[in-house]
Amino acid sequence: MKTKDFFFELPERLIAQHPVQRREDARLLMMSRVNGGLQDRVVTELPDLLPPRSLVVLNDSRVEPVRLRGRKLAGGGAVEVLLVEPFTGRRCRAMLQRARRLQPGARLELPGRVVATVVAKDPPFVELEFTCDLDIAYLRRFGSVPLPPYIRRGPVAEDRRRYQTVYAAVSGSAAAPTAGLHFSPELLRRLRGGGHDIAFVTLHVGPATFLPVRSERVEDHQMHRERYSIPSPTAAALATARSEGRPVVAVGTTTVRTLESAARADGLKAGSGETDLFIYPGFVFQVVNALFTNLHTSESSLMMLVAAFAGYENVMAAYRYAVEQGYRFFSYGDAMLIK
Repeated sequence: MKTKDFFFELPERLIAQHPVQRREDARLLMMSRVNGGLQDRVVTELPDLLPPRSLVVLNDSRVEPVRLRGRKLAGGGAVEVLLVEPFTGRRCRAMLQRARRLQPGARLELPGRVVATVVAKDPPFVELEFTCDLDIAYLRRFGSVPLPPYIRRGPVAEDRRRYQTVYAAVSGSAAAPTAGLHFSPELLRRLRGGGHDIAFVTLHVGPATFLPVRSERVEDHQMHRERYSIPSPTAAALATARSEGRPVVAVGTTTVRTLESAARADGLKAGSGETDLFIYPGFVFQVVNALFTNLHTSESSLMMLVAAFAGYENVMAAYRYAVEQGYRFFSYGDAMLIK
């Protein structure tokens, strides 16, 4: 397939710039995986829309304020630094804005009188070495929320709370696992009360999730590796659900990639690993039976994953319908349930 096959027209006005007031009040486009049938619903209805006794799996990675504003020490000029991994220690892989011409040896002044030196380049990344060890406390003091570029405003205080899932627990993401932004403590309580079980995996969101597909042919795209882990209680819950024939509902594409990667690597045993799994049409799913996800960017690997799960024609038709009906797209937008 061609990457351009996943293009769709999206009016600027449908790119959500702010979240809805209550997380679960977002609209929900429900789609049949079998025939592509569509229904207009609301996220708060989710406990009644899922297959009975579902195992709902969420990604509990925590996004940190990893965007830092600095300046070039030679010649001045503003630089934005997005730390990718790791967030602690003296060296870090990063992406720079307004500084594409910087070469190894260039130095940047960051907040708190920290100096970062470019020690290597591997476009679109650089490796930075700092004059002191960075830690999470430093980021939370000086960093800002790494809102994606299609949110055309600066971060505000509210974003520290809303660009974060309510169940975030394990620090390590450079972007939020945004499907989970729709879940409130009340919605989680109602899911459990409705007979569904909840389990958590961790995949630290990095470039594999948010970088665009540049290749002309879909299959030529190479995903960057991301770290994931499956705790023992989740491995046990998955084994029980599968043995009982209960559906596994993945919340977000990162959860899908975690489960399907682990199934191929070690049969969903508890443990940690790395994945560069790229899911596009033709992929055979081994674990996931239903998918709760956002409405994604045109020609993205995330959209390709959804098309692999629900069928290319079904997904393209659903996206055209979502545009016609004024659904809000991307991180702070509305959601889809495919079952």
